[in-house]
Amino acid sequence: MHGIEIDKATGCAAFVTARQDAWHRLGTVTTDTFTAEDAMRLAHLGNWNVHTVPVDCAVLGDDGVTRLRVPDRYATVRTHPFTGRPDVLGIVGNDYHPVQNEAHADLLNTLVDEAGAHFETAGSLHDGRQVFVTMRLPRTLRLGGGDDVDLFIAALNSHDGSSAFRLIVTPTRIVCANTQAAALRNAHSTFAIRHTSGARGHIAEARQALGLTWAWVDAFEAEAQRMIETELRRAEFDSIVADLFPEPTVRTPRRLRHHAGVVGALGALLTAPTMAGIEGTRWAGYQAVTEYLDHHAAVSGGKTRGEDFAADARAVRTVTSPTVNKIKSRAFEALRV
Repeated sequence: MHGIEIDKATGCAAFVTARQDAWHRLGTVTTDTFTAEDAMRLAHLGNWNVHTVPVDCAVLGDDGVTRLRVPDRYATVRTHPFTGRPDVLGIVGNDYHPVQNEAHADLLNTLVDEAGAHFETAGSLHDGRQVFVTMRLPRTLRLGGGDDVDLFIAALNSHDGSSAFRLIVTPTRIVCANTQAAALRNAHSTFAIRHTSGARGHIAEARQALGLTWAWVDAFEAEAQRMIETELRRAEFDSIVADLFPEPTVRTPRRLRHHAGVVGALGALLTAPTMAGIEGTRWAGYQAVTEYLDHHAAVSGGKTRGEDFAADARAVRTVTSPTVNKIKSRAFEALRV
């Protein structure tokens, strides 16, 4: 499923966006930019009070039921934003310390005055197990005189122990609204904070790290410009695709047909109308990969639930999936000059 949390009783979605975008069918769409406080309220992210409680288990014996404490295991529990009742989100170890949703907004709020950024989206995924808040930065890159790229910062967190609190810088190409995930050697686009007792202090460090964002932006712009000025031969692109999307190890007819469809779709995107102005360049090769992952790759339930559902699911996956972002980073490394 697309993963955005929806109240079963009212159909209300825990999501807010400042514009009509890939997720506009769900949640609250504002007519203007919104504040950190608005993000918590409109996306139903505020006052969760995520905390840990010891885990017990019931054991049935000859003399009845005995409750036993499970050592070193705790449940993460929130106040459900729609029902107000306690809600279990996951099971974690004894060194896990929750990072509240308000920390996302407070952290990113430092950019509003300092850099002119504004909040763009916020939401809850997978019944509260993951949350995100994103901001649009004021700077737009113009590559090759006409390929425009917007810049965003996203704060991502999990409340079930599945991942660290992360900050990522993500450029989005306007013509096809795909989200890049470039791996640059000397500048970093990510900052991760583990859920430990030192998390609060590390969030303070992250505020300082946000000041280094422009170093990554400058590095990305320089790399992308070189890619847009360099020719890409079709044979090299096909070789890179074969490495990024290898043939299945279990060669059933269905899997082979699916793989052939992936390869064919990527080849078609290389010369698609969305590549107008950058066709034949290494930048076009990279955009073909990102466009495929963000707009064409299959998602679970997509065939049966329709393209609207699939588009929402891809939008969520674009922001949250480490696997998708790893493929994009590998593509960037393979195509950079």
